[in-house]
Amino acid sequence: MTAGAVAVVVEAPGAHRLTGHEPRQPAAGEALVRVHAVGICGSDREVYQGNRPEGYVRYPLTPGHEWSGTVAAIGAGVPAALVGRKVVGEGFRNCQVCDRCHAGETTLCTAGYEETGFTQPGAMATTLTLPARLLHTLPDDADLTAAALLEPAACVAAAALKANARPGERVAVVGTGTLGMFAVQFLSAGSPAELLVVGTRPDRAELSRTFGADDFRTRDQELPADFDVVIETAGSASAARTAAALLRRGGRLVLTGIPAPGADGLDPTDLVVRQLEVHTVFGAAPDAWAHTVRVFAAGLLDPLPLVSHELPLDEFPRAIELVGSGDPKVGKVLLRP
Repeated sequence: MTAGAVAVVVEAPGAHRLTGHEPRQPAAGEALVRVHAVGICGSDREVYQGNRPEGYVRYPLTPGHEWSGTVAAIGAGVPAALVGRKVVGEGFRNCQVCDRCHAGETTLCTAGYEETGFTQPGAMATTLTLPARLLHTLPDDADLTAAALLEPAACVAAAALKANARPGERVAVVGTGTLGMFAVQFLSAGSPAELLVVGTRPDRAELSRTFGADDFRTRDQELPADFDVVIETAGSASAARTAAALLRRGGRLVLTGIPAPGADGLDPTDLVVRQLEVHTVFGAAPDAWAHTVRVFAAGLLDPLPLVSHELPLDEFPRAIELVGSGDPKVGKVLLRP
């Protein structure tokens, strides 16, 4: 075991331990990554609390699906040039041979759900071993702390690609968390005629404008109803309804949030008579990852203002508590192995 190597293990809902970590040497086609930082999101909190949907978690588990690091070793068949490179990586462990994988829709792999940090060991450890095909290389001068947020950014990139907002269209974002702030940045880069942000946190107004928003409103204010494109990131049924109400007839809606099971959804009559185009996103396929890394490398994506806390790995319980605190001063929480 490497000196000082540690990992978080969630044994069962509500039960975790910090344990020694034995890096797993990469087999053929794999890479061993030295983890720089790993983000905590609501789904990690679900894993810890035990309310993630059945089939989408496997205990005991080392969590961590949002991460950045440096390739330390490779297995047979992996290009030697990867060693020493800064990287991020896709989470979905797709089969590569089913019809959905061949179509590039790897998050819909028909072989079943497998994902880093949920059913496979994640990055809340000193190292992470995974298929090298899932890696995306970063520029040599990339900030790895910022890059640890590229997984949620890739999920939003998937939404932006589905929304297909064209220059000059009126666009809006519902939700002001990490996903919402990334959505603002992606949509702003497309030269919209207007970019509105709607949320429940007035403290996000200034940051929204910094990222390119023209207007910020809370949901209790009067809202327009003539937008071409709306991306919802808040994860509640009421946010989805607010997002749909912002659209003109024939507008395009992309839902990325996951409400609690059994939540009241959108009105199908409203969707049909207004001819709304509705898309959903769960995870990010390779094209969204590649788009995200390109935009980040070009300096068009700025994750660092979203980071509020950086904690050592042994403060995992505090990190989980911060994420669920509802404190407006808490942004993205990172753990540093």
